[in-house]
Amino acid sequence: FTSVKLSSLRRHLKTHSEEKRHVCHLCPKAFRTATLLHNHVNTHTGNKPHKCSECDTAFVTRGELSRHTRYKHTLEKPFKCTICEYSSVEASKMRRHVRSHTGERPYPCHLCSYASKDACKLKRHMLTHTGEKRYECYVCHARFTQSGTMKIHVLQKHGENVPKHQCPHCSTFLSRKSDLGVHLRNLHSYMEEAVKCRDCEAAFHERYAFLQHRKTHRDEKRFRCAQCSCTCTQ
Repeated sequence: FTSVKLSSLRRHLKTHSEEKRHVCHLCPKAFRTATLLHNHVNTHTGNKPHKCSECDTAFVTRGELSRHTRYKHTLEKPFKCTICEYSSVEASKMRRHVRSHTGERPYPCHLCSYASKDACKLKRHMLTHTGEKRYECYVCHARFTQSGTMKIHVLQKHGENVPKHQCPHCSTFLSRKSDLGVHLRNLHSYMEEAVKCRDCEAAFHERYAFLQHRKTHRDEKRFRCAQCSCTCTQ
């Protein structure tokens, strides 16, 4: 880090200090500077002093307002890569992009050989070691280690285009009511002539029950060699 201003250098040096003298009176968190503490307290109180001049949105910090203005209004990307044509709204995204050129991975896992160019990805990786499932589906309350996995779950299980008609006899879901009718006729209707299992004496008047029974023979090794202990499924 270099700066033409001594005050900027002093402010930067504080980022390397572990001292956090500014303690929040509403929670146990502490901060290096009074500005960081002030911004944090605003998250408790709901105070958003930095208002956008282009729309009705307001923000806790000046940095959030600056990002909003670039993303939503000016579309300015002041941070430009010197190696390729990539440009970014935020300096942090540019630093992460440059690592794709240099191969630098400054965030190593202390439990395995994994290393990341992104601190957020390292945090996500650490969940694979702890097994912690922080993300909960708001519909069925299933829990997941990663937010992406949870979003996929919500789309697949609870999205608008997901099959909504569940069979009353099994766990099958179908998208249309007519498909459910076909399913019920083919698998759950009563058959006067029973279907017999070719591997045992069982017989069934419902096709679904027959198919479920067949699964019990899938890994069964019924054929035994008369000369040794070898057994086979066929």
